Amino acid sequence: MSTLRLVPGTPDAVLSALSALLEGTGTAFAPLPGDPASAERVRQAVVSGEPLELEDCGVVLTTSGSSGEPKGVMLSTSALVASATATHERLGGPGQWLLPMQPYFVGGLQILTRSVLAGCAPVVAADHPSFTAAAKTMTGERRYTAMVPTQLARYLETEQDALLTFDAIIIGGAAMPADLKAKAAAAGVTAIPSYGMTETGSGCVYAGEPLQGTSLRLDDHRICISGPTLFSGYRLRPELTAEVLKDGWFRTQDRGELVDGKLRVTGRVDDVVISGGVNVTLTAVQARLLEHPEVKDAVVLGAPDAEWGSRVVAFVVGAVALDELRDFVGEVLPRTWAPREVVRLDSLPMLASGKVDRQRLLGGVR
Repeated sequence: MSTLRLVPGTPDAVLSALSALLEGTGTAFAPLPGDPASAERVRQAVVSGEPLELEDCGVVLTTSGSSGEPKGVMLSTSALVASATATHERLGGPGQWLLPMQPYFVGGLQILTRSVLAGCAPVVAADHPSFTAAAKTMTGERRYTAMVPTQLARYLETEQDALLTFDAIIIGGAAMPADLKAKAAAAGVTAIPSYGMTETGSGCVYAGEPLQGTSLRLDDHRICISGPTLFSGYRLRPELTAEVLKDGWFRTQDRGELVDGKLRVTGRVDDVVISGGVNVTLTAVQARLLEHPEVKDAVVLGAPDAEWGSRVVAFVVGAVALDELRDFVGEVLPRTWAPREVVRLDSLPMLASGKVDRQRLLGGVR
């Protein structure tokens, strides 16, 4: 039985708590975001008036809540170590890591876990005036970092030389667009798309291939994962845990397919909505919109609608008219899939995890 501590979600505080945990001298902990409102949401997800003692847990991290309320994900110490070890094995060995994200999400926390296991102090990007300045302070023989696609796209435009100093850059938090992959490759940047989530101890599939110890299977196109990096359960939510963890397999909310033996994520289970009696695959509509030359970014969601059941709404960065986008979608997809509403934005709202804030977008439509 371990006692759960709430600690500040700063790099120094998380690194200290994590080091003690991995050395066997510390207790389980949950890092809190600096924003008071976000911190309170974390408290509710991991405490909620219940005793703080718990089993088989080293860290409790909350999901980003991009599609709903955040959940407290319990990760054992062995799961953290298994994920970090498998990552180093895939990349060619331990190295020094640069942290360009918050450590109260799994991607950031695992950068610190890998650093502790490698015995090499991480470089915190926020401690330096720029990403390039942070990269220049690194002294490790092998150098790694991890970031979300939005960060990679920005650094390719502004700090490409710094990206070239890394042996590998893990891209997670969201799908990596094909054009971004091509741009990184053309620049000589070793960007490796990953798939995973808090429940899998961070990315567990790199470039379509599972890390050592991780197994994949598809259950009616739903991606299922097993292996030593899996979470122990959801804090204070045993019923939900029982729904998704069965016989050592985690049933994700993602759909996928195997192409030449590699996993390709095709969307979320809930990315299919019924609009006017027609099943609409939102990810397919979104992918088509992103092919439009005037669309810089886009997300397609289903909004509740009294007449249609769900109304297909496109949130678009770019000055494109609704009729033009409907015609563009209808050229390759069923016309009935075309968005019935377009909301034009200067940029998509993002959560601290690097994911699009879907709840905020849907909250702005009626």
